Amino acid sequence: MSTTTKLPDSAQRVADLLAALGHDKPVVMLPETGKTSAEAAAGLGCGVAEIAKSIVFRRLSDDAAVMVVASGVNRVDEQKVAAIVGPLGRADAKFVKTRIGYAIGGVCPIGHVEKTVMLIDEDLMKLPSVWAAAGHPHAVFNLTPEQLRNMTGAPVADVALRTEMESA
Repeated sequence: MSTTTKLPDSAQRVADLLAALGHDKPVVMLPETGKTSAEAAAGLGCGVAEIAKSIVFRRLSDDAAVMVVASGVNRVDEQKVAAIVGPLGRADAKFVKTRIGYAIGGVCPIGHVEKTVMLIDEDLMKLPSVWAAAGHPHAVFNLTPEQLRNMTGAPVADVALRTEMESA
């Protein structure tokens, strides 16, 4: 991990935004990609659950971007999300880049180009700290779940897909 290299433009934009918010942790560049939660966790030496992955959907009623920031170990239950925000459709790479402002693999939970409907996975709130993408597939930053909630203003919700055994 390196914090001294020059950041790519998209990661620098996140670093500047974090500085403006008074966040005290740097954007870190991973030597290998952090496109998946497992890759990011391996590069950081943390658990996959500690990766705050950003999953983007398209709300069908108004074409708004809907972002769920979920624990890296969870699959997002689209039906639970739709029950909260309305029917959802797939968000392709172009939609994500245009509406959110980041390429898939580096989608940051803050600094979006358009207002985004957001939800935070309640399972993240159980952790002391999490790592989120910082605008680039190799860039991440560390924060507490409470800081994530404060930075995004997003409500916390049960969005994880649970198996029959987990729900019993």
